[in-house]
Parts: sequence; structure tokens; C-alpha cells
Amino acid sequence: MEQQSKALARISSVETAAERTAGAAGGEDLAVLAPAAAAALNLLADAIRRGGADHDDIVQALKTAGVHEAFARVFDAASERVMDTADDPYDFDERLRADNLAGAAGDVRRAFVWL
Repeated sequence: MEQQSKALARISSVETAAERTAGAAGGEDLAVLAPAAAAALNLLADAIRRGGADHDDIVQALKTAGVHEAFARVFDAASERVMDTADDPYDFDERLRADNLAGAAGDVRRAFVWL
């Protein structure tokens, strides 16, 4: 008599989102990576809520990990992208968008100075 498996499923391979989107256009990469970054930050927030660390330990861990710099670099990159794709570098609307993004990067960095 043949023995049947009691397993519900069998994993034959693991594929990451980065592997799935390799070679895709930048917009498709962004569509995958932005939600992943948000999920990572939400996991970090959840870990902080559940942990027993005090304010100083949390802030120091975030600073040491460079969370603020990584987040600021996202805004910097977006600002650079806006200006790189602008048809006219002196277009007020395009410059305003880029300046707002660069300003957001600076605000993120300054927030950590005050903590």
C-alpha cells in the first residue's frame, strides 16, 4: 500500500521580490520596494511598542542604524530625479517640486538632531 503525504504544501523554491523584478523598469521596482520599505518601518514601530527600551535607547538605536539618513536619501533621490527629468531646469513648478522634496530630506535630518 502506497503511503500518502500528510503535508498540506511543499515549498520547492523561494523567490524574493527583487528577483522577480530584476531587469524591470524603475517604476515597477519602486512599486515593489516602496511598500516593502513601509512594511519594514511598520515592523520597526511594532518592535519598539512591544520592547522595553526607553526613549534614549530607541533614539540611539535609530541613529546608529542610520534610519533618518536612509529616509532622507529617499527624498534626496526623488528631488534629483525630478530635476533630471525636467525639460526646463528653470521651470518654476518642477523646481518647486524638487525643492519641496529636498526640504523634506532636510526636515528628516533636523528631526534627529533635536532628539
